[in-house]
Amino acid sequence: MHFNTFNINVFVLFSLVAGTPTSLHKNVARNETTEPLLPSQDPFYTAPVDWENTSPGTILRIRTAPGNVTTVIANTSAAYNIVFRTTDSNYKPSWAVTTVLAPFQNATTSRNSTYNSLLSLQIAYNTAYPDSTPSLMLYSAASEPTFGGPSTADDIAYMLGNGWYVTIPDHEGPLASFGLGIQEGHATIDSIRATLNSAILPRDTETKTAMWGYSGGSIASTWAAELQEQYAPELRFAGMAIGGMVPNMTQSFPILSGTPNAGLLPAIMLGSTSQDAEAREFLLSRLKTDGPFNVTGFLESLHYDVFTSFLAYAGQDIGEYFIGGLQDLRAPVLERIARSNWWQGYHGIPQTPVFAYKAINDDFAPVSDSDELIERWCGIGVDVRYERNEVGAHVSEIANGRVRALAWLKTVFDGTLEKTGCDVKNVSVSLIDIPA
Repeated sequence: MHFNTFNINVFVLFSLVAGTPTSLHKNVARNETTEPLLPSQDPFYTAPVDWENTSPGTILRIRTAPGNVTTVIANTSAAYNIVFRTTDSNYKPSWAVTTVLAPFQNATTSRNSTYNSLLSLQIAYNTAYPDSTPSLMLYSAASEPTFGGPSTADDIAYMLGNGWYVTIPDHEGPLASFGLGIQEGHATIDSIRATLNSAILPRDTETKTAMWGYSGGSIASTWAAELQEQYAPELRFAGMAIGGMVPNMTQSFPILSGTPNAGLLPAIMLGSTSQDAEAREFLLSRLKTDGPFNVTGFLESLHYDVFTSFLAYAGQDIGEYFIGGLQDLRAPVLERIARSNWWQGYHGIPQTPVFAYKAINDDFAPVSDSDELIERWCGIGVDVRYERNEVGAHVSEIANGRVRALAWLKTVFDGTLEKTGCDVKNVSVSLIDIPA
């Protein structure tokens, strides 16, 4: 069987992770397949009748994940897919999918207390193509080495080996709304709700929940942390690790255009207008209809996974696709989306300790934006440990930061986390150094 996915060996996965009941939610419709299918071909990736009338986090469908996930990712005792109700960036009912991996060891014990550990792992799949999702990449791309570091499958196996459950949402939702922070934050929160609402985790044991995401995965995680207090006040996060943060995507446009990473820009613009017909219509009206950089080439991004996007648009000045250049993207109809979905730090206060890490020479998003976000959080009492790496750039910090993030998350789950208040420092970590 062939299905489209993305190759993390060439472009990094931007984030990193017991006996379970044999029958889950018998009253929920199922769709069992023996092999994974593209979402567009799999009826499971739909919502049932009257789903809009359910509350966020409601399980709409659940199944044992098809195929061989349990053999691809070591230490996995069982794997499940859940379709759940969530809320899009317009605050209208939506749905999304999460994949839940269960460890063999059921619970974590610390300080004479036993509880479930649940890590919500936000993967940066960075695409406007709905058939390229984390729920599919687990079958193949996760096993590829990550720029000289361990594969994502290895990292997840480590998490499971520690007894952590892992839930991995397709947080962009059914429209692949890359760039819509509210959508991604809501879906992340509701994937956790749905996982907790399932019978996958033992119901008679308390659960401690944390989040992890790098780059695009940090976007979903950070939005979830900012939105949690007003959207899901019943949830309590024990910690959040975020790396390669992108607090303001607007600042990334001039940095990425004309570089090997330019393919992110068409995906961001198409993903960000996926829930706004007026904005999409304006975007299309500003694309050139002829010449080497035209609307047809730009819209191909709707069918590209992230790896293909990087190859297709490498080195291109994305402004060349627009009649008015990149300035067209500053139009009010698009600025409205940017203000609501691209700027972090203004939608709520994270109610959890944070470990943040970033390369000072990050070539995807300026470190100054991350410095500003952390300074804002520190000023309002968020417990933050922020490490600015003097070595490497965006891609190398994935490998350079993973050990520190995993170690920090382990203290979150084993109960040894020490609150730091506001701890900002430069470090020099060079497990791998890929020049910008």
